[in-house]
Amino acid sequence: MIKRTLLPALTGLLFASAAFAQDSPPDNWFNLSPSTDNVAGVGTERIYKELLKDKKGETVIVAIIDSGVDAEHEDLKDVMWVNPGEIAGNGKDDDGNGYIDDIHGWNFIGGANGNVSGDQLEITRLVKFYGDKFAKLDTNNLSKKDREQFAEYKEMKAVVDENQMKAEQNLVFYQGAVAALTQVKNDIGKDVIKKDDLLNYKSDDPNITGMAQNMARNFGPETTLDDFLKQLQGGVDYFTSQAASNYNLDFDGRSVVGDNYFDSSERYYGNNDVKGPDASHGTHVAGIVAAMRNNNIGMNGVADDVRIMSVRAVPDGDERDKDVANAIRYAVDNGASIINMSFGKGYSWDKKVVDDAVKYAAKKDVLLVHAAGNSAENTDVSKNFPIDVYERKGPFKFLQKKQPNNWLEIGALSWKPGKDEVATFSNYGKVNVDIFSPGVDIYSTTPENQYDSYSGTSMASPVTAGVAALIRGYFPELKAKEVREILLQSGTSKGSDMVKLPGADDGDPLVRFDSLSQTGKILNAYNAVKLAQAKTGKSGGTPKSGV
Repeated sequence: MIKRTLLPALTGLLFASAAFAQDSPPDNWFNLSPSTDNVAGVGTERIYKELLKDKKGETVIVAIIDSGVDAEHEDLKDVMWVNPGEIAGNGKDDDGNGYIDDIHGWNFIGGANGNVSGDQLEITRLVKFYGDKFAKLDTNNLSKKDREQFAEYKEMKAVVDENQMKAEQNLVFYQGAVAALTQVKNDIGKDVIKKDDLLNYKSDDPNITGMAQNMARNFGPETTLDDFLKQLQGGVDYFTSQAASNYNLDFDGRSVVGDNYFDSSERYYGNNDVKGPDASHGTHVAGIVAAMRNNNIGMNGVADDVRIMSVRAVPDGDERDKDVANAIRYAVDNGASIINMSFGKGYSWDKKVVDDAVKYAAKKDVLLVHAAGNSAENTDVSKNFPIDVYERKGPFKFLQKKQPNNWLEIGALSWKPGKDEVATFSNYGKVNVDIFSPGVDIYSTTPENQYDSYSGTSMASPVTAGVAALIRGYFPELKAKEVREILLQSGTSKGSDMVKLPGADDGDPLVRFDSLSQTGKILNAYNAVKLAQAKTGKSGGTPKSGV
């Protein structure tokens, strides 16, 4: 049952860093082209101007398994999936799919009395489960299997205890920094406070003066104190979650769901709140895929004829395998042809139930796109679940299929050229990562009609899912495995380029790009459309009316 990795993998957004950069990319850089704009975008804008001009594709449903999506966002409301068989608000399961009033999707981490917000990490849940088990046993007289589990339990508990202590310490630091710089802000009294203001600031407390001046050294020319305070508050929020729920053995965020958690075969639970208490991450992901193009609002998503299905399964903590499996099955059964999964964790409670759902998606011709993770780890060694390798058991396991053909594993690219092109945080793996895609300083939708720039493989994955949706929309005859092959074959080869290894220091040796993924390539949507045209013998789509 325990699936072990060296370090827990944290997948998701990294707080925006553009505020402190000396320079920054265009807001839409991921849609731009290396050949015309000198950034490693995927070339979306060029596609619509050149290859698919005056063409219309078929509508593609993309499921976003995530923290939730703000379905009323100004740039998303017109591209949200609407269940054609359901009547909103009547409290009935009109289409008979087992889910009541699932208008825009479903929420597997909610119940009749509310929603899960925070949750433990999987390693914490495992420590709690095995701690309770071994508390009832004589640990001096265990079976061989139990001795092995007990040794793993002690190792995991040491990790949880250490991280809980660090979270509490970091929380105190960030809270203190926010309090001190808020005082600096009030003392200076200007609406916009920049680097020179902080360098010239003097306080009666030399510690606060020193902090202000030290912080100022991290500022770019356009950075404001409000920018910096926003980042620090992000740290407060992050470490609050870690201390209060992620590593807290006594935390119970699941009871509100009302399911039998240990029954992985249970399908019909949750509620229809597809936004949830914090939809920042999922809304950002959805916008990257499909924010309404050319409406003079906000930003342009990658794909131009998509419907977003929101399937909520990711709390502020680690997602649960049962929920992930049910989210995949729900998306498949309700018409999604692409599923984006910008989440991951270092341990798996019930890998088989997820494997079975992945197989189900493959059988139904649905493409799965998964973020590789943000721990700067080699995922050939440190797994980031879910993974695209099936668990094989039994005497004939060598005859069982090893990997799905409908899965893409995505690392993150920076907009910076040369040795800095790979995101410093991105996971990598010569075996387990397929290709790299834009994932740094990605500007997209956030709840309540807002927009922001986030970084993470969580952003690189939906860029890829958006390109896949574009291909499936304009070339609907292509199967999921064919779309996967086209995206990998058409990528721009960076094989011999020398780049910084994610997580390495500036003085460390550079590595070949092709050591970081199977293909040694970066996503190129322009080339992908050209290859799809060649494989199908068609230009793609149909003429728009009046053309």
